[in-house]
Amino acid sequence: MSKEGKLIVIVAPSGSGKSTLIKYLKKDFPELKESISFTTRPKRVGETHGESYFFIDKEEFLKKQKAGDFLEWAEVHSNYYGTSKEFVEKRRKEGENILFDLDVQGTDSFKGYFEDKVQAIFICPPSAVELENRLRNRGTDSTGVIELRLENSKKELLRKHDFDFCIVNDELDRAYADLKEIVANILKERHAK
Repeated sequence: MSKEGKLIVIVAPSGSGKSTLIKYLKKDFPELKESISFTTRPKRVGETHGESYFFIDKEEFLKKQKAGDFLEWAEVHSNYYGTSKEFVEKRRKEGENILFDLDVQGTDSFKGYFEDKVQAIFICPPSAVELENRLRNRGTDSTGVIELRLENSKKELLRKHDFDFCIVNDELDRAYADLKEIVANILKERHAK
């Protein structure tokens, strides 16, 4: 009988360095596959249905949401995004290790559904001041968006010890070494059973 795959969630406030750490993880652990979400947003140049996202219209998305087909879902900038229970369950049962990039609410939904079958790793900035500096210095958001992200991050940081692991990203190389070790151990557990 084949072993079930591992489910690993990376959760963090905006500006914590989560995207960079995930990029490194994907390079060092090619056996980790990123989950593919459903979305109602238009396909961008270079994106492929079934690889980048599953692109569906709003009516179909809301029908799936109402039927309880999503582990978690959100409306972001008038577009819907959701993670399919069926997609994740099928891949996990086939032995695929899946990596998720989720917010706190999405992670709570995953933990509620999968319980100890999912390992959640919280990435924490070294301080609120440093987080604000990172958000302002990356120059991608308006002042209003930055303020909203900072307000949300305060709530998210209160939850940093509610997950399986917490890594402080005060120095990228050290934080990545910690993350890499945690992920390697999670994946190793699969072979030990």
